[in-house]
Amino acid sequence: MPNVNFVFGCQPVYLYLHIFDKFFHLSNFCGGKDMGVGEAAEDQQLPLLISSSSNERNQPLKRTGTLPTAVAHIITGVIGAGVLSLAWSVAQLGWIGGPLLMLVFASVTILSTNLLSDCYRYPESDSPTRVGSYLEAVKVYLGEKSQTVCAIFVQESLYGTGIAYVITAAGSVKAIQRSNCYHKEGHEASCEYGTSLYMLLFGLVQIVMSQIPDFHNMEWLSVIAAIMSFTYSFIGLGLGFAKVIENGKIQGSLTGVPTSNVADKLWLAFQALGDIAFAYPYSIIVLEIQDTLKSPPPENQTMKKASKIAIFVTTFFYLCCGCFGYAAFGDDTPGNLLTGFGFYEPYWLIDFANACIVLHLVGGYQIFSQPVFAVAERWSRKKYPSSGFVNNFYSIKVPLLPRFQVNPFRLCFRTVYVVSTTAIAMIFPYFNQVLGVLGALNFWPLAIYFPVEMYFVQKKIGAWTKTWVVLRTFSLACFLVTVVGVIGSVEGLISAKLS
Repeated sequence: MPNVNFVFGCQPVYLYLHIFDKFFHLSNFCGGKDMGVGEAAEDQQLPLLISSSSNERNQPLKRTGTLPTAVAHIITGVIGAGVLSLAWSVAQLGWIGGPLLMLVFASVTILSTNLLSDCYRYPESDSPTRVGSYLEAVKVYLGEKSQTVCAIFVQESLYGTGIAYVITAAGSVKAIQRSNCYHKEGHEASCEYGTSLYMLLFGLVQIVMSQIPDFHNMEWLSVIAAIMSFTYSFIGLGLGFAKVIENGKIQGSLTGVPTSNVADKLWLAFQALGDIAFAYPYSIIVLEIQDTLKSPPPENQTMKKASKIAIFVTTFFYLCCGCFGYAAFGDDTPGNLLTGFGFYEPYWLIDFANACIVLHLVGGYQIFSQPVFAVAERWSRKKYPSSGFVNNFYSIKVPLLPRFQVNPFRLCFRTVYVVSTTAIAMIFPYFNQVLGVLGALNFWPLAIYFPVEMYFVQKKIGAWTKTWVVLRTFSLACFLVTVVGVIGSVEGLISAKLS
């Protein structure tokens, strides 16, 4: 069984490369007969992912990835719900600051990816030993203590994304209901609906889906997620462009949405930084994607090219979505381009776009949650190897459905996990603020600090050399971005809660 530490590094796009494992190994027993912890239980507990370390594989992995496949995986991983907040972010920063900061984040992401790409082989860039996950790399380069700290940020990122997905999905269901209401009652109708019920329904769906044992070879989920995310993103872009044509002018200003005082402007600008930070970095999945690439040419060269191409495409797309949204609505740009009702017609297209968001997030929630489930369950099995509650599986037969197997710990832990994310989302149902907190909080440690530190070790860069000073300065500047982004987003979250 793979090392528990490896599973901490399992990230969404890497999971996109896997499909459901042997879904249920049905026993020959009926009712709730105990399967024990023998062979049948072991069959149920196939690894979530096979580690990329050569000493953990029974057979060598055949890598067939190429430049186009790497570009596709990066774009699939980067473009998501974060694109919906970019028009609002540009509105807070203005026509100069908004596009400029997107370009800055794009450049930072490319630099961070290049540093990580060189760390794929250990200890030298041409060594035979591969490091196929982010946390595995942190461990071999920086040690177990650093890996533990990094793992906390990774798991927090996955958990926080689950909360954001609950908020976003509920907002989209609400938007469908409001869209239909506006179409029937007119644009001046109140059409006010809450989101708590929709969050509860989303949570119930996830409680059921969370009982899926694990993910393996999920190419189909990657395809669905990519189609859904591109569909609603292109619809948002198209509606923004059409609105600009309809208005006959480009709205907005160089400095963005005006505020009554400088402090309020700073809070909003800092929050916009966090939202953009949420939309861009993908450092924690770089090595997983790189581990799929064949060589020659060297994997780091292919990965660097793929990153440049993917970030160029993504940035162009982001600029179009953010800028057309701001150009269409100016100071009235909504926080979520498809749920804030800058658009009313065609109502069916808005409904379709929001339905795509919901479908994307129903599967996306599980993609971000399954690595957390795997870590908790493997740790518990290691900690309590003789516990029947943790290790035993029971075969259950439900009428009209295939026989399936239930593990008490899995059922309880995963249910409590989904309930907790749903409850927090209901307490803080604020799309932009939550994205800002998540983006800012994880930007520096995961996208900047650890890649820079690993690069220092891999390249044996001495203190106070030119490269050391430049990268240290770069890391410090990004740290300040994280600090102001977190401050602004938390202030926005508190203000929204109190208002």
